[in-house]
Amino acid sequence: MKIVLCCAGGFSTTMLMDSMKNTIKKSEKLKEEDFKFIAIPVDILESEVEGCDAVVVGPQIAHKLDYIKSIIDPHEIPYVVVDKETYGKMDGATVLKKVLIERKKADMKK
Repeated sequence: MKIVLCCAGGFSTTMLMDSMKNTIKKSEKLKEEDFKFIAIPVDILESEVEGCDAVVVGPQIAHKLDYIKSIIDPHEIPYVVVDKETYGKMDGATVLKKVLIERKKADMKK
């Protein structure tokens, strides 16, 4: 599963990505080799949409959601907008759970 994390510059999102990776490492059900993460500035999302299974949107760029959806909707890629509190805590477990739920919902629509 390829998960793309978008923010303004890709820096703080890298910390969230690391937290999500740690959640997978500690999990008895999830396998590291089943996941690929990439943290990017939102401006290059279009170049990373190929093969993407879910997009995580940092709260600092939530105002760009229409732009993001214009890129991912044609590909039927689900997304999660992380709230400020979860982002501030760098709570990768909560974000990963939301991503997996949205991906499952998208798969059920097919």
